Amino acid sequence: MTDKIPTTEVDSKPQKQYIDLYAGSNKIYTRKVKGFYQRLRRYTGIPLLLGFLLLPWFNIEGRQAVLFDLPERKFHILWTTFWPQDFMLLAWLLIIAAFALFTVTVLVGRVWCGFTCPQTVWTLMYIWAEDKCEGDRNARIKLDKAPWSFEKIRKKASKHGLWLLIAFVTGFTFIGYFYGARDLIVDLFTFNAHPAGVFWVFFFTAATYGNAGFLREQVCKYMCPYARFQSVMYDRDTMLVTYDEARGETRGKRKAREDYKSKGLGDCIDCGWCVQVCPVDIDIRDGLQYECIDCGLCVDACDSVMDRMKYPRGLIRFTTQDALETGETHVLRPRFIGYVAAVVLMVGLFAYTIGTRTPLGVDVIRDRGAKLFRETPEYIENVYMVKINNMGRGESYFSVNVQADETGSVPSDYRMKKKYRAYLEEGEIFSLPVSVRIDRDKLEASKSTIYFVVEAEDDATVHAIQKASFIGPSKN
Repeated sequence: MTDKIPTTEVDSKPQKQYIDLYAGSNKIYTRKVKGFYQRLRRYTGIPLLLGFLLLPWFNIEGRQAVLFDLPERKFHILWTTFWPQDFMLLAWLLIIAAFALFTVTVLVGRVWCGFTCPQTVWTLMYIWAEDKCEGDRNARIKLDKAPWSFEKIRKKASKHGLWLLIAFVTGFTFIGYFYGARDLIVDLFTFNAHPAGVFWVFFFTAATYGNAGFLREQVCKYMCPYARFQSVMYDRDTMLVTYDEARGETRGKRKAREDYKSKGLGDCIDCGWCVQVCPVDIDIRDGLQYECIDCGLCVDACDSVMDRMKYPRGLIRFTTQDALETGETHVLRPRFIGYVAAVVLMVGLFAYTIGTRTPLGVDVIRDRGAKLFRETPEYIENVYMVKINNMGRGESYFSVNVQADETGSVPSDYRMKKKYRAYLEEGEIFSLPVSVRIDRDKLEASKSTIYFVVEAEDDATVHAIQKASFIGPSKN
């Protein structure tokens, strides 16, 4: 007898299935906590915040200390003025900042995100406003669930009013770095501000209000690229917030001073405080997660619970994977040493470049409207166009000379047709036609190298040297 294969009736019409590609997130109600890392976040965030708010109001040499004057293409930073020609320095500075961030991440994880990132600092201010206007975590949850009433409207309005005030101050200060803070406050409140300035003030006000008030952890989870590639820089000796699973498991409720170990329980009482204080709404007990910003709030929360239970602190703590498993940590490892060496080298080169930077730009090109050279029975002459860019912080007279070598130590047979000098105001670019001559009997080759020297007459330290070619008749 042959066994029959069982059959199943199949619907000829496939059923439609809908997949939701967007999963909405629940509102996070963070619990207020006190502790070392909470204080550290305050002490690192406040100086940065004060620097951002106050720096536009300081003047140096009659100018705003930091002013990015886009219409004039001048970028005043403390005692130095930079120009579009200096954008390579900006690129260099960004590369240094990136390598410094990598170095810190290899050593101590995402502490930049948890303590000094602007997203974190502004979110902390908004959470503080929530706490002042609506109460603590439980009060906020209860208020949101309550029906609308005069008291609820009052608390919500005061919170959003404070949010908008913080956002406006932020937007105003940021645009003040480009518009000029003193000019902006006068023009804005006398209704004389340029429409573009007004637009950008209110644009950044709205952006800050939405970003710190509503997006919050969504920025860290989905918008910030740093969260996505941080794991590439982690290794077993990177400091990060970690839950000691061997000590904490098995979790369970218990009374203080109860002999919980005889019941097979670990030190974790499963109170949930580490989740309630987390600004990105994760459970650190589930292991390392890319959303974690290493803010340390769960460490403070857990330590406070351990103190109440009379247990040792450190169930959740900053540590490394190696330290957790073997008790040893290796700080000086090849990757970290490589990053440190790269940062030190780049910072040194950058500082040297800034320190030796001359606020004078010189470019020499041959005059296209003239012949390669002009000859007479007595001399050979070349005509050049010398472009002088005064990048200093004041006007000055500049003289142009020519020499045979870069140092000027070799006596030069080349001479100017006449004395050339030009008056340039700050930021002015001036093109000056210059003729250079040499006696026929002193010309040694059909092509030789000469050096133009442009120097400020009121300050000999402000000078620039530019190489050019002098062309004469063939010696064959």
